[in-house]
Amino acid sequence: MRGPRAKNAIKLLLPLALWLGVWEFLALGVGHSLLLPGPGEVAVRLFALAWTGEFWATALVSLGRVFLGGALGAVLGATVAALSAWKAPVGWALTPVMKIVRATPVASFILLIWLWCSSDWVPVVIAALMSAPVVWSATAQGLESADPKLLELARAYRFDRYKTARLIYIPSAKPAVAAGCRTAMGLAWKAGVAAEALSRPRLALGTQVYNAKVYLETTDLFAWTVAVVALSFMLERGLWALWRLWERRGAGGTA
Repeated sequence: MRGPRAKNAIKLLLPLALWLGVWEFLALGVGHSLLLPGPGEVAVRLFALAWTGEFWATALVSLGRVFLGGALGAVLGATVAALSAWKAPVGWALTPVMKIVRATPVASFILLIWLWCSSDWVPVVIAALMSAPVVWSATAQGLESADPKLLELARAYRFDRYKTARLIYIPSAKPAVAAGCRTAMGLAWKAGVAAEALSRPRLALGTQVYNAKVYLETTDLFAWTVAVVALSFMLERGLWALWRLWERRGAGGTA
């Protein structure tokens, strides 16, 4: 077990050390932290921020907004895909909407939603809008990949729609939906933080990034950006671990 773990650690740490070295070299070349602070300065500032309650309150509120929006978007996207597969006219009506949402620039949506929602809700709505088309597309592909032989068997044994969906369509779509949700949450996180930077609610990572930029606090700007990236990785890994746990429990229950 130590061998593969050591190799994985080396694969992770060596590129990280390489790019941190490049960053430090560039910072030394620039010679002014206002333009480009070094990784050491950013790390010190990040640790200082992490010792404050405001940092964790801000991070948790942003995570909550994005998770809520991403979850709502995932439910919406999966529901639209399922209804479209069930009734063709529903697909004809709703598929163009999903394609328009997917093609529209995020900044346009942020400004439009800001006209109708308070700044606290803009990131939630944006995260939902960004995740819905991704999950919709993944769910539709998963449903279309159902084994025709199994569907023929279901018709031969006169399964009702509920039983066919439970035994054939849902197991067929699960891997695609899982991958789609993982991708959607990453998009929702980036779009949600961008929406926070524009709408600037009181407690928000995006607001902190914007304020650091406005007041030329470059070290803070880098520190908050590193926090956003780290939280993105944590959110993605955490959701994937929960999905795998749920999958294992489902397999155990089925067995």
